[in-house]
Amino acid sequence: MTKTVIFDLGGVIVPLDFPRAYKALEGRTPYPASEIPARIASTGLVPELETGRIEPEEFAERICDALGLRVGYEEFCELWSTVFPPRTLIPESLLAGLRRRHRLLLLSNTNAIHFPYIRRNYPILEHFDDFVLSYEVGAMKPAQEIYREAIARSGCEPEECFFTDDVADNVEAARREGIDAEQFHSYEQLEHDLRARGIDW
Repeated sequence: MTKTVIFDLGGVIVPLDFPRAYKALEGRTPYPASEIPARIASTGLVPELETGRIEPEEFAERICDALGLRVGYEEFCELWSTVFPPRTLIPESLLAGLRRRHRLLLLSNTNAIHFPYIRRNYPILEHFDDFVLSYEVGAMKPAQEIYREAIARSGCEPEECFFTDDVADNVEAARREGIDAEQFHSYEQLEHDLRARGIDW
């Protein structure tokens, strides 16, 4: 029987729109939107931020240098967070209903810039009992450490947890730790996966 339901964040609860973010940066930098992803990736700083190995202020300063971006820290955080459009992929009623019967955990690769922004702008997250966040744990999915932390906080056995994530490798890694997991494709498919396990809301 499922006792804890675990959700990924980006691509499951809130959408990810990287072109939207690159477009927001374009015009503030000397580079077109098409070049921005490669310039960010070349710094190697995003995994450092998402595992808590670099402070957000230093991250912002170094990314601004890489992009020739001249903005203050607060403005950078707003620009960096435009990757999240103002809507959700699942209805709040799902989480509200699930929480009446199950423990709810969020398991996310995220960082100290994005997560506070999401908490402020997506009240849907108030339905979660706990947050297992890569930058706090010091490990990112699909590393086993972050799943073991989620299991420890679930209050139950791994097989009593159900997890959904939009990335196939993250789902497979959860299964290796004994968690029942399915890849997220749509809200309708998630409803089917939950009902197939007798999970009601």
